[in-house]
Amino acid sequence: MRAPFRFGIDLGGTKTEIIALEGADERLRERLPTPQGDYQATLETIACLVRDAEQQLGGTGSVGVGIPGTRSPDHGRIKNANSTCLIGEDLQGDLENLLQRPVRLANDADCFTLSEASDGAAAGASNVFGVILGTGVGGGIVINGQLLSGPNAVAGEWGHNPLPWRTAADGPPRRCYCGLDDCIETFLSGPGWAARSNLGVNATHLAEAASRDEPSASQAMQRYCEQLARSLASVINLLDPQVIVLGGGLSNMPQLYQQVPPLLVRHVFSDRVNTRLVQARHGDSSGVRGAAWLWPEHTQG
Repeated sequence: MRAPFRFGIDLGGTKTEIIALEGADERLRERLPTPQGDYQATLETIACLVRDAEQQLGGTGSVGVGIPGTRSPDHGRIKNANSTCLIGEDLQGDLENLLQRPVRLANDADCFTLSEASDGAAAGASNVFGVILGTGVGGGIVINGQLLSGPNAVAGEWGHNPLPWRTAADGPPRRCYCGLDDCIETFLSGPGWAARSNLGVNATHLAEAASRDEPSASQAMQRYCEQLARSLASVINLLDPQVIVLGGGLSNMPQLYQQVPPLLVRHVFSDRVNTRLVQARHGDSSGVRGAAWLWPEHTQG
């Protein structure tokens, strides 16, 4: 009988994707639309993807799922999910009953970080901080190949810390959806950056204008890089990671890798900064690959 595969599921807002890894090699990838607002249909979609993958590959596998939220360590149910039909549900238990095997869950930013630390841009590093810069700002921490988790299941949630070393040049306060003012997410997410730039365009158009050296957009880019440098410096002062990996739509802006590293030293408590700032190797695939990596190879069989 074939050695078992590792199945990773990326449960997104619009699509649910499965990947099958054999070692570090991709053997299969499929996706289905995510049912909107229907928890039972979401469970069936995940189960259908796993069963179809096993039929195509002729072997069974472990299952890891990346979710847009967190499994509470207090009651085991989902919290902080922007797919609201998941909130309060025992997603892990329900999937284990459907699939008749253990299932591991992790936040999608954690899966991203685990992927890049396992066989991505930070492979071989013992201390990795993964960053999502997109519609929101998320993060994950991997130490010696293991996701860092704590009693509140919020490790890496740097986007809901306040912007450090704030000045008047950062603009007026803005309320975050979490109820607090001036969270990092209100500056560094795509919608946050666009709103604070006051140019009437979204983040994609803002980045394109900056790449053409349009003055107002270039100024917005410089301010973004300076705010990102301050925010990452506070992480470096706390975790001292070997590598910081950037993912999400805004991570594709080349200015980040040119402008941010020289700005870090002003705020990092060191005479030089040896932390590497890199772009994700697996891009949009990091989340689903990381879900598969929730089961290391040596735990299978």
